Amino acid sequence: MTAGISSDHELCWARVRGRLRTELGDAVFRNWLKPLTFEGIDEGTAIMRAPSPFVRDRVRSQYSDRLRAIWSVEHPDVKSIAIFASSRGRSETSRDEAADAALEAGMVEPAQRPVPLKAPAVHGFSGSDERPDFEAPLDPRFTFDNFVVGKPNELAFAAARRVAESETVPFNPLFLYGGVGLGKTHLMHAIAWHVRQRHPSRRVIYLSAEKFMYQFIRALRFRDTVAFKEQFRSVDLLMIDDVQFISGKDSTQEEFFHTFNALVDQNRQVVISADKSPTDLEGMEERLRSRLGWGLVADIHPTNYELRLGIMQSKAERLGVEMPEKVLEFLSHKISSNVRELEGALNRIVAHSTLVGREISLEMTQEVLVDLLRANDRRVTVEEIQRQVANHFQIRLSEMHSARRSRAIARPRQVAMYLSKQLTSQSLPDIGRKFGGRDHTTVLHAVRKVEELRGLDKQFNDDVDLLRRMLES
Repeated sequence: MTAGISSDHELCWARVRGRLRTELGDAVFRNWLKPLTFEGIDEGTAIMRAPSPFVRDRVRSQYSDRLRAIWSVEHPDVKSIAIFASSRGRSETSRDEAADAALEAGMVEPAQRPVPLKAPAVHGFSGSDERPDFEAPLDPRFTFDNFVVGKPNELAFAAARRVAESETVPFNPLFLYGGVGLGKTHLMHAIAWHVRQRHPSRRVIYLSAEKFMYQFIRALRFRDTVAFKEQFRSVDLLMIDDVQFISGKDSTQEEFFHTFNALVDQNRQVVISADKSPTDLEGMEERLRSRLGWGLVADIHPTNYELRLGIMQSKAERLGVEMPEKVLEFLSHKISSNVRELEGALNRIVAHSTLVGREISLEMTQEVLVDLLRANDRRVTVEEIQRQVANHFQIRLSEMHSARRSRAIARPRQVAMYLSKQLTSQSLPDIGRKFGGRDHTTVLHAVRKVEELRGLDKQFNDDVDLLRRMLES
């Protein structure tokens, strides 16, 4: 059955678009939802088409629940939505991805006439909206105004703001590190947005380390490294996300090292993010680790209760949803792993309330998030690990924090540090603080020592496995 469009359906679509603009704001609507075209309603499914697979995927992941909810209100017959990419964009993307995959796998040879990379003048954020096709897109939600600041992230926020607002390079590089979902990418996007608005003539490139490596490999295969070097060394601001990805990749590290040095020598700003500090990046050349630590290294610590509550209140306000304070407090206490999980929980509650028409309450929250809350309840704490390890090795719990270094004390303490790294979301500095204020390098040494001993001593390995099973059960 083919979808059809009636005047009634067109009016519904107009109302849906109007509500989306009002709820999500002009920027989000313009970037992601305005490009959608409505193709009709087919057996209870509203069908929309995006101009590209990228827009389709973004709308599906971020706004599909809201789209479905608004459609169901405006047209009761609509029970679901379907979002497709335009036929031309989908086929071209499939061909490009297949060709790139074959090229990377060595299944085909490079073209006889290499396709050069685009000229540097076109790249980055300049006066137009054009950007390199490899550059990661910026999320319009990730601005400084939408970043909730608390003690765990105040240094990183202040440093990012200084880089974005400064007419000169305040520190080079700015190195942001921390666990998953703590705000590193948000701050990098915020810097790029701020620079784009205040200095539209400055050339900015933001991409992941994986994309950097991919472009470097393509340049090597197409014998076009000169264009690659010009492309990355002529920008005013280079931002590389998740730099730990190039650990162990010597050729990419070599090129990144020279790119980094070239930009710093020209007094161009470099911003880097990673999951660990420069000194803890394993598989990274010593000279590169040293360079990454040249400027300002800012750690984003795991969120505390006050910061999580502030984030939840801000998110609910942006969604335009009335959330009972008890629900926000409950979620802020129960979900402590990372901000993404916290925001995902809030989205689930709002979607359930909108789709089912049920009032948001503490009871409803517990029902909707039963799986997520159960998983968080099972999460192990550093304190629990310390108790279990102390009992297993028959030492006093206080020895976990003591300065004693005899093997009978130090080895269980190292095991507890190792299990804390494996079973919790705590950063190395935070783990160290819970073991008598030790430095993060002490924790890293303990992790490496336990890993080494597990491969050499079967009894020791069995002990660690037993402890892990006890803690996870």
